[in-house]
Amino acid sequence: KFEAPDGKQRKADVLNSEGVILLAKHYPNNRAAKFLDWFTYSDNTIDGQSRKKAYTLFESGLLNSLEPGSMKCLQQIHAYLFGGLYEFAGQIRTKNISKGGFTFANCLHFPTIIPTIERMPETTLDEIADKYVEMNVVHPFMEGNGRSTRIWLDLMLRRSLKLCVDWSRIDKNEYLTAMRESVVDSTHIKALLKGALTDKINDREMFMKGIDYSYYYEEE
Repeated sequence: KFEAPDGKQRKADVLNSEGVILLAKHYPNNRAAKFLDWFTYSDNTIDGQSRKKAYTLFESGLLNSLEPGSMKCLQQIHAYLFGGLYEFAGQIRTKNISKGGFTFANCLHFPTIIPTIERMPETTLDEIADKYVEMNVVHPFMEGNGRSTRIWLDLMLRRSLKLCVDWSRIDKNEYLTAMRESVVDSTHIKALLKGALTDKINDREMFMKGIDYSYYYEEE
């Protein structure tokens, strides 16, 4: 029964939360499992909590105190997004990792590679994109590289060009394809970035929308 605003009990065919969970568990469709995860844990997943941290990162003004293009800046972003969620938040990895058949830079070479990337210029879009691509190949953290590095990229664009990326204008599959290609040819990712630049660098909604898309890129 359902209690109406006037206090009277009326019969209704609405499921309560326990009923919804029961239905999803027995629903003959593999997508139901994803729905169940969202329904029961949406605010408690690592992504859910990290996304909320990303929103407050903008509100806090902390981004304005970071030094764009530096490794320390990227580590601070990662630490803020994943602090309390991953024990390695903000820490450069000491193990080698691969994804989709591609092995990222060997961590033994980080003492040479990372300072070299830090010294790369960042005065033009081409230079900033090259620096972004190189840091992506390094993939300095065990998890959370893409989400952190896209904010890192935006900070360089803001300082040098007074621009940022409107990530909602870049299709997920096209972005992922371009990033895979960028290891040997960065033409595609540069074209995507160039076509999505905006001067709304202090716009709260632009940043929030960008975070939503950035996290969407990482969903399986």
